[in-house]
Amino acid sequence: MNPVETHIYNQEEPYRSIMIYIRELITRTIPEIEETYNYKIPFFACNRKPILYLNVLKGTSYVDVAFVQGILLENEFPQLKNGLNRKQVRSIPVYNLTDFDEMAFVQLLLKAQAKLKKSKKAWFIDTR
Repeated sequence: MNPVETHIYNQEEPYRSIMIYIRELITRTIPEIEETYNYKIPFFACNRKPILYLNVLKGTSYVDVAFVQGILLENEFPQLKNGLNRKQVRSIPVYNLTDFDEMAFVQLLLKAQAKLKKSKKAWFIDTR
């Protein structure tokens, strides 16, 4: 197993099932996506530029599906939240798969990929 798979399969339920499902959806929607393991979490990138990552934050009961350039997508996709007051990243908290809207997620994923292709870099907001 690669580090991304190891990370996902080491998660407790229901996080493991949620992450497996979302990972499958990501790789099926964007076959050329690259999986990397950075900062002890799975990242998904195109042309070495990260699009999103999956994380289970301590003290929460959901999988944080975080879009790196989410700030550019939040008006069109109101399901993206900024609950952690991040400058650029916006995310979808996934508590269970019953309420997860697969079609809306695929549209968001494709739009995020298109925005990233137009960007020179993924992390564009200078936090210094």
